[in-house]
Amino acid sequence: DCEWTDWIDVSSPNSSDVNSGDYETFENILQHNPSWECLKAENISCRAEKYANISLEDLGQKVECNVNTGLICNNKDQVNNSNTPYCHNYEISICCIPHPECIPSTEYRTSMPTTVYTTTSTVFTTTVSTTTAPPTSTSGPSSTTSGTTVSSSTPRTTSVSSP
Repeated sequence: DCEWTDWIDVSSPNSSDVNSGDYETFENILQHNPSWECLKAENISCRAEKYANISLEDLGQKVECNVNTGLICNNKDQVNNSNTPYCHNYEISICCIPHPECIPSTEYRTSMPTTVYTTTSTVFTTTVSTTTAPPTSTSGPSSTTSGTTVSSSTPRTTSVSSP
């Protein structure tokens, strides 16, 4: 079963900046709290901090409250809103499955895209050395020729995204 988190508020909108907003996303939560664990979000609840008992719909703001990403509110989307021309400060609570052993393997997914980097690099070195000795009847220096050949494969990157 999933467990509800406390109310989370890691972002606040700047009311004087139209390019600002309130971003209570899973990515921002992890940046503010690296030990936070939510392997699978089952449900999400979003509310305005100062208007906790008023539904998002009744607040009249354009807000995205999504179980896959969290909450996103852009000030620029509120400009034509006569009540409040910028985002309220929102907070979210997420019903999470916190540990991988609680998720059946067929349902496992992360809440954010995951990129897996696989690098394969193999170096082959071949050294060729030839020494020519002078004939016994002639005096002079010997000559040596050597060379090294190095080749490697290129790195591969594989991206894996959650469903």
